[in-house]
Amino acid sequence: SEAITRILKNLESDDAIKILENVDEKDKNLILSSLPPKDRFALLEGLSYPEDSAARIMQREFTAIPSNWSVGQTIDYLRENKDLPEEFLEIFIVDEDFKPIGTVPSSKVLRTARESKMLSIMSSSPLLIPVEMDREEVGHLFENYSLNSACVVDKNNKLVGMITYDDVLTVLKEEAEEDALRLAGVGDENITDGVMTKTKRRFNWLLLNLFTAFLATWCISLFGATIEQMVVLAFLMPIVASMGGNAGMQTLAVTVRTLATNDLTKNNFNQNILKEFNIGVLNGIIFAVISSLVVQLWFNDIQLSLIISISMVVTMIVAGLFGILVPVTLKKMNIDPAIASSVFVT
Repeated sequence: SEAITRILKNLESDDAIKILENVDEKDKNLILSSLPPKDRFALLEGLSYPEDSAARIMQREFTAIPSNWSVGQTIDYLRENKDLPEEFLEIFIVDEDFKPIGTVPSSKVLRTARESKMLSIMSSSPLLIPVEMDREEVGHLFENYSLNSACVVDKNNKLVGMITYDDVLTVLKEEAEEDALRLAGVGDENITDGVMTKTKRRFNWLLLNLFTAFLATWCISLFGATIEQMVVLAFLMPIVASMGGNAGMQTLAVTVRTLATNDLTKNNFNQNILKEFNIGVLNGIIFAVISSLVVQLWFNDIQLSLIISISMVVTMIVAGLFGILVPVTLKKMNIDPAIASSVFVT
């Protein structure tokens, strides 16, 4: 813990919080108690916010100056102040209540005459990020507005920190990894988790998958008489099921990602439904032709070729529609579509 304490003293607050998040509660309290009061208070405040909030990834070291300062005053302040971050791309301009009203790129300060007022060279109406905003939403804002950094404000709109693009890149990477794990039904599983922990985490979705598998088997049993008359159908059913499962998972993966990035909205939902229907029709026709040719060469049965063709088209259409409708429905029910969708689609 002494080594961690020494490291934390030399880190910016956002990096220090990342380390403390992975430390046991007992060691965490010991480390915090050994830090200077100012640093300890800042870290405790950061840890008090929800784990996925903007406050957890913001750094409390930022550059803010009054709106009435000149460029010369700003440059002198930057040279003399030792508590500023080592690197910063933007300087935040604040009013008398410490509320951000604009930003100025640090490069612009260096190119402007000393007597010029910062107010005259700032970009007004900066994007404000509330401390409790979900960090994934923060990532979307950075992507949509091509931000290098953004100011974080409390409930009174007072400047309390900033978030930089490197922190957002980490968030986007972690969220993408989480979505991939959730699609596989394993959630936030770590390599260090124990056997029982991993087993419990996977059990519920495997149980639900078993139920849906029995449901599918029951549906097939309703056509038992038909299958008995054409036993060869039992050989071909896995082909159709496999194609449908893969087509559904392709649509599902795209839909879950568009839901996460807020690209799929009410305005374009119907358009995307129609698009997936058309994709299902086209793929269904293409693979129906391929499948029917193979079946005809294999079994020399036109009726069987026709059955496999129709089944392929219908399956591809239904799979595509399920791939988009299931995650959207689950999201409306406040269920994470990345976790639950794959069980129903496959």
